[in-house]
Amino acid sequence: MELLAGFTALQIGVALAATFFGAFVRGLAGFGLALVLVPVLALAIAPLEAVLITNCLALLIGLSEIAKLYAAAERSALTIAGLVLLTTAPGMVLLASTPPDLARLLIAMVAISAFVAILLPQRPAGQPTAIITGLVGITSGFLTGFAGMPGPPVVPYYVGRAIPREVAKASMLLIFTIASVTGLASGAAIGQLEMRLVGLALLLFPIVLIGNLLGTKAFGTVSEGLWRTVVAVVLGATALVALTRLALP
Repeated sequence: MELLAGFTALQIGVALAATFFGAFVRGLAGFGLALVLVPVLALAIAPLEAVLITNCLALLIGLSEIAKLYAAAERSALTIAGLVLLTTAPGMVLLASTPPDLARLLIAMVAISAFVAILLPQRPAGQPTAIITGLVGITSGFLTGFAGMPGPPVVPYYVGRAIPREVAKASMLLIFTIASVTGLASGAAIGQLEMRLVGLALLLFPIVLIGNLLGTKAFGTVSEGLWRTVVAVVLGATALVALTRLALP
């Protein structure tokens, strides 16, 4: 329990509840662990700590299914992931120097932007241009560092196209797994990856496994249309949760 020193029982309780829900959403929607967990955790602990804990969990769960994700993902996922590797560190450096209240505001705006983007009309299944793919990768990397959320550019890129949901889900999760490696490496490089954060992540990981398993089972039972609706609802709810911190004294 020494690894958890510095966390209150309330903070750990909030983390447990948010982790289970975020993991369930990840299994169902193909994203959502960071979008759910970072804004909620940031209500109880420092935003940078929330980002690093979420990156730990994303890496652990991603490694448990990496072979399956690679086989099913669209090849564009590797291009985007490569750009994420290059652009995560600047985002985390900026987060480390940003006042917590301002960081929470910006993280909330990130969540809102993803919700707005997913409401845009669905695009054809064809491969987007190299410029669009590049911008998605660069933006996703920066947001991985600053908000622990590679999803806002990536989710509309895949879910907003008429491609099989299995491909969209695997592509997103492959990117998020690689992004988590970069996020943790950047945190360690700037001296912010403390062992107590790793300890809390290890405590939360069994909850991630359970929630993700239940979400994956639900994924196999919903229709394509319902799945896309769930994606939009999750993004909208996450934005509302993130905004609640702004209304608190």
